[in-house]
Amino acid sequence: MQALLEAVRPGDEEDALARAIDPERLPAHIAVIMDGNGRWAKRRNLPRVAGHKAGMRAVRTVIETCSQMRLKALTLYAFSVENWKRPRTEVEMLWRLLRAYLHTELAEIERQEIKLTAIGRLEALPNQVRAELEDAIAKTAGNRGMQLNLAINYGGRAEIVDAVKALVEKAKHGDIVIDEQAISSHLYTAGIPDPDLLIRTSGEMRVSNFLLWQIAYAELYVTPTLWPDFTRADLLRAILDYQRRDRRFGGLAGSRETTSRETSSRNPRAEVTGVEALGMPTR
Repeated sequence: MQALLEAVRPGDEEDALARAIDPERLPAHIAVIMDGNGRWAKRRNLPRVAGHKAGMRAVRTVIETCSQMRLKALTLYAFSVENWKRPRTEVEMLWRLLRAYLHTELAEIERQEIKLTAIGRLEALPNQVRAELEDAIAKTAGNRGMQLNLAINYGGRAEIVDAVKALVEKAKHGDIVIDEQAISSHLYTAGIPDPDLLIRTSGEMRVSNFLLWQIAYAELYVTPTLWPDFTRADLLRAILDYQRRDRRFGGLAGSRETTSRETSSRNPRAEVTGVEALGMPTR
């Protein structure tokens, strides 16, 4: 938190919000459905590409702020398996934006010791996009700061299907126990415990096929703010709202709130844990 307090201007709104946050009760893992790029552009009579480009600023802000707070993980929904249905020109532009992001931001990601990973059916990405993404992942693999997960060509149902297929394949070579832990260990997010907080922008009240297994006990936060307008202050408000929740995990109301760190000690799947695309598609 100290890095964040040093980054905000003393006395302004962001400073007040940051100081109101309890550093002992931060969500360890935040997931974000970044929605509203297209509507942001439409309201300004701009082409959709302008909204996607504007969304890149919000991506940078959220990544930097979460890293300054020393969160364990941040997962951003950048491109869904359904986004291939969009016009070819828009899809190709989104890949150009991803490549541009990797080129311009990789040095800063490395400076902040952020570990970049990607989840989804990455084998379907265009060859050049996949090669540059894998190169960036390899360059940051040894970093020990926050883990940044980009969900690219991702779908929650597809992820579960792929996990079941992997388990069936293993069953051909011997007996296996199929339980929650077995499925979790074969998801794209294996080794990345579940989110504590799921944020969605633009006011849409749905989870859009995102981390369907992992968000079973996530706290949901929906804001009408469109993704390109999402600021550090908006993120801090979401975290403050999260800290006011009574997280019971199936227990009784009024029980002492269980923090993500306490949950981690009891649940190996929650070691890193939880509605405003890479400034990319509007869902």
